[in-house]
Amino acid sequence: MTLIKGDDLTLGYEGQAIISGLSFSVDEGDYLCIVGENGSGKSTFIKTVLGLIDPLKGHIEYCGGLRKNEIGYLPQMSGIQRDFPSSVMEVVLSGCLNRHRGLFYSSKEKSKAKEMLEKLGMADKAFSSFQELSGGQQQRVLLSRALMATEKLLFLDEPTSGLDARTTGELYGMLRALNGAGITIMMVTHDIHPALNDARTILHFAHSGYFFGPKDAYFGSVPGKEFLKESGHDN
Repeated sequence: MTLIKGDDLTLGYEGQAIISGLSFSVDEGDYLCIVGENGSGKSTFIKTVLGLIDPLKGHIEYCGGLRKNEIGYLPQMSGIQRDFPSSVMEVVLSGCLNRHRGLFYSSKEKSKAKEMLEKLGMADKAFSSFQELSGGQQQRVLLSRALMATEKLLFLDEPTSGLDARTTGELYGMLRALNGAGITIMMVTHDIHPALNDARTILHFAHSGYFFGPKDAYFGSVPGKEFLKESGHDN
């Protein structure tokens, strides 16, 4: 079942096209890695998929019962995020604000927040200060927050930025487990490892165009070979 698709899209800002002729689809259970050159349109693609900006041409279609406010989004970690003056539970609960009504969180929302923290091994930190956690622990909490918004699709932007190798491996392991449990993954990354090891589909942006297709076909293509070479995996 397809969750998101676009056909012959033109993406950009203020009438200035950055990407033209883009067609893609994301199926239920897919693991899509989005890679490519800086300034080639990855950020524009993120904002368009999330509904923050409109395509200059065409439209993004949400299918299979998915609504754009039901995409769990994990942005790049920023200094502001690291310094949230809130408890872990408050941060996780804020993930349902886009659908929340009323002044107080419901017992169902609180129960789901506890469930997400348990799933990611952070239940014992529920009432700890978010800003006092390690970088890896903070990323687990933010992933729990993203999961509050969705039961279908996670969209992550450079989720391992600033993490050490061990914590990066743990995060990829968690994403692999979530994908195995039925969560569809879309991830922007500069890291070759998830593309090689976990992705089923690759979307590669370049100033000269784009590639969209299965992982095996990608790594046999010109942009795929270049990505391998730049990452030191061309042997």
